[in-house]
Amino acid sequence: MDSEANTPPQATIWSPMQAFAMATVCLVIGLAVGYLVRGSASPAPAPAPAAATAATQPAGNPHTDPGRMPSLDEMKKMADKQAEPLVAKLKDDPKNATLLNQIGTLYRVAHQFQAASDYYEKVLEIDPKNVGARTDLASCLYYKGDVDGAIAQLNQSLKYDPNHAGTLFNLGIIEWQGKGDAKGAIANWEKLLKAHPEYERKEAVQQLIAQAKAHPKLPAQAR
Repeated sequence: MDSEANTPPQATIWSPMQAFAMATVCLVIGLAVGYLVRGSASPAPAPAPAAATAATQPAGNPHTDPGRMPSLDEMKKMADKQAEPLVAKLKDDPKNATLLNQIGTLYRVAHQFQAASDYYEKVLEIDPKNVGARTDLASCLYYKGDVDGAIAQLNQSLKYDPNHAGTLFNLGIIEWQGKGDAKGAIANWEKLLKAHPEYERKEAVQQLIAQAKAHPKLPAQAR
């Protein structure tokens, strides 16, 4: 991301434990945007997914070069295009929380986290108890680098729905990956499994618990 890097950067030497922990985070948590689960129930058409490094990809037409991930700018254009009819409807019904949530989701999937946050905040102005939208807002804040803000939103969600699965799952991820708080993460994941014994991501949660117990202190490079 540094345009001044004309000379190769000095390699960082990790211990075997750091390397293993980082690999674990990459494989289990997923450093690419999109691993945090959705909180919203209302679906919306989504632009094609892109990796977290999409902004570094060369320009071009993803439609004629299907092997290349679209850039973040291309993702934004796709999201803008798909959001157009929803935004048009919103002009006649600006307090429609469902429309606002759908537009927010379009931009969140396109990695346009500031735009998505703006729409989710409008949803919550209308419906503060919308735990799904609040959980999605927390994901956007986290990906923008506001870890404390994300955690605050998720804790607020739990006040409305103490056993909300998506909130507990994401809170654990952010506590461990963002704050290095393995104890807090494990507590939330164990609460999730207790409240939802048939949770669809049960195996993934169990793996996360095991990894957090094995590596409670993530190396700084993994956070």
